[in-house]
Amino acid sequence: MSLATDPNLRSQVRRLAPRLILDQTRRGMPKSSGISKRRIRPAMDGGDIDLDRSMDRVLSARAEGRSARLDELLVSDWSKPGLALCLVIDRSGSMNGARLTTAAVAAAACASLAPRENAVITFASQIDVLKPMNERRSASETVASILTLRGHGTTSLAAALEQARSQLIKAEARRKVTLLLSDCRATEEVGVASAASNLQELIILAPGDDLEAVEQLARVSGAAWGAIESVLDVPRLLNRLMADERV
Repeated sequence: MSLATDPNLRSQVRRLAPRLILDQTRRGMPKSSGISKRRIRPAMDGGDIDLDRSMDRVLSARAEGRSARLDELLVSDWSKPGLALCLVIDRSGSMNGARLTTAAVAAAACASLAPRENAVITFASQIDVLKPMNERRSASETVASILTLRGHGTTSLAAALEQARSQLIKAEARRKVTLLLSDCRATEEVGVASAASNLQELIILAPGDDLEAVEQLARVSGAAWGAIESVLDVPRLLNRLMADERV
């Protein structure tokens, strides 16, 4: 309906659909994208002084007749492991309602899991960076852009995975995950396995009725994967696949 001939209807659908998709997706995602761990850092970085870990340094400084310097003290806080996500959407085939919605939900899930560092790439014969890693943009804008996609062309999967790696290099997070939404049937298969293996971590979400190429790519690259039977599967699959931090 985002392409409805009635301009008023088309405008309302494009305005409301991203909000609905984001709301429904966030309900299915975990409340936390990682387990908090205690982090010990130099006091120069700011934070609450960790007296237990700093006491020996304070006493040593007093024995020398001086006050402990800031660079001798330690602070501690709780932090979550950093996560950066790059969503790679295959639009080489027909982008019907179900495929569009699945792609939009995946983008919403990425924005929920990695709100600070996420990117979206679409590919067919050409690679388009829909949302660069270092660009600040609302999740609703990204979802709205995905809902206007149309499928066409051949499948340049290797180039798309290489672009995902380029985007993730720009991220500061320790864990860098490429989320591939595709049946993995590349028109030109040269370099696909190598490009996939060069990624820090690859997760594939694939159509439930076409898994042969997906299983093969996952086997040679070590990727995790899951089959999508319904758009409602996306948050559940990501919950499960993202929980296995293998790096």
